[in-house]
Amino acid sequence: MRIYEELFIVRPDLPEEETDQLIERLTTLIAGQGGNVDKVDKWGVRKLAYRVQKRTEGFYVLLQFTAKPETVKELERQLRVQDQVMKFITVRIDEKLKKIAKRKKSRDKRAARKPAATVAAPSAPSMEHAMAGAAEPAPRPGAPMPGAPTPVEKE
Repeated sequence: MRIYEELFIVRPDLPEEETDQLIERLTTLIAGQGGNVDKVDKWGVRKLAYRVQKRTEGFYVLLQFTAKPETVKELERQLRVQDQVMKFITVRIDEKLKKIAKRKKSRDKRAARKPAATVAAPSAPSMEHAMAGAAEPAPRPGAPMPGAPTPVEKE
């Protein structure tokens, strides 16, 4: 069993009841083949990046589910033959979740090895030091920085 995300775009002029029926058919298909639907997310009508079937908008639906690869093939076949569905994409996300978990585990291991760093609070400058800095005029543009070596002039 693997974790997948199925994002599909339905025609925007479709009544909400028909969209719900389509989602219900897909969830029963997944459940009928031993899968499990984790999340159904309706994003609503959004503008498309480019025209699809002479339309500039579409109703986006995201399904997150756990299933076998054969179930995904059947789900994609069903989406391909549906006239209501304009576009769809299936992404396997369990590999990404494994990588994220592995990276987090290695970070936690490194953090456990490192001793906790103690940060000292910065000391406030004394009033005399602050007044001494304010008394000096600002250097004029093109002048050498205070403390910088001065060039030797040739005669």
